[in-house]
Amino acid sequence: QVQLVETGGGLVQAGGSLRLSCVASGFTFSNYAMGWFRQAPGKERELVGGTKWSGLSTEYPDSMKSRFTISRDNDKNTLYLQMNSLKPEDTAVYYCAAAQTLHNIVEMTADYWGQGTQVTVSS
Repeated sequence: QVQLVETGGGLVQAGGSLRLSCVASGFTFSNYAMGWFRQAPGKERELVGGTKWSGLSTEYPDSMKSRFTISRDNDKNTLYLQMNSLKPEDTAVYYCAAAQTLHNIVEMTADYWGQGTQVTVSS
């Protein structure tokens, strides 16, 4: 069965860094665009960033570009999110997702979603 399992979340102080991982199984990972999303309490889910199947093309909202970086290792069926200079406002559940195209990721019309991992940034 299809699974996307996020790990690497936790508690970090403001200014710190975290690296999230998403391990995929049950589908051909290398054929799919991948993305990271987050949802804070009381807020709608928002795009953090996405990457084409090759990893050569990426999309980020302007608010994410300076501190968040997406990468992937197709040999390991794994998507990564490097988060730097974290702020309390980054506190959220972070989800990974898979879609046929990067456009689908940006439009949040993904085919598969993970269960999420909690990231909490303290002051």
